[in-house]
Amino acid sequence: MDAIVTALSGKDKDTRPTQAEAEDAVRTLLRWAGDDIAREGLLDTPMRVANAYRELFSGYDQDVDEVLGRTFEEVAGYDDIVLVKDIPFFSHCEHHMVPIIGKAHVAYLPDGKVLGLSKIARVVEIFGRRLQTQETMTAQIANSIDEALHPRGVAVMIEAEHMCMAMRGIQKQGSTTITTTFTGAFKQEPHEQVRFITLIRG
Repeated sequence: MDAIVTALSGKDKDTRPTQAEAEDAVRTLLRWAGDDIAREGLLDTPMRVANAYRELFSGYDQDVDEVLGRTFEEVAGYDDIVLVKDIPFFSHCEHHMVPIIGKAHVAYLPDGKVLGLSKIARVVEIFGRRLQTQETMTAQIANSIDEALHPRGVAVMIEAEHMCMAMRGIQKQGSTTITTTFTGAFKQEPHEQVRFITLIRG
């Protein structure tokens, strides 16, 4: 089985299935679930699902480095914390392909240059619109900003509810998972972590 998966992943790496193939896959799932794909309400469902997936997973077609490529150096000597908090996002669990709904808080300590604030939200959006684990997404956001901006430190906190816990399995609605990643001064100086969390909670 592992060999088959490896072979398929290698083949599909460079050749994305067509819209028609994606729609056929949805029809297969509908039949597997036990429904009648010929009934009126499901006739256009394969097309709608394929189009929705194109939007929901649009992060694969976006380049984070391109988004973060432009920085600004005219900051009048500002070198204190820059924080964008409560950035909403919707992602999907890579294990069950069900939603992750949450918000991200992203901060950095500039070292001579800054990012446009909308770029930070765009980075969250790009990584969110891919199959994810929350831990990976948290690290990806921090690392991408760290590599593009070379600030004195980056801090990222994500708070999210996972529908794989709420809708299936243990079925615990309302539980929230919190993950953090700190680099540079945020990792080395505990008071900077405290300040970051205080600003979020305040």
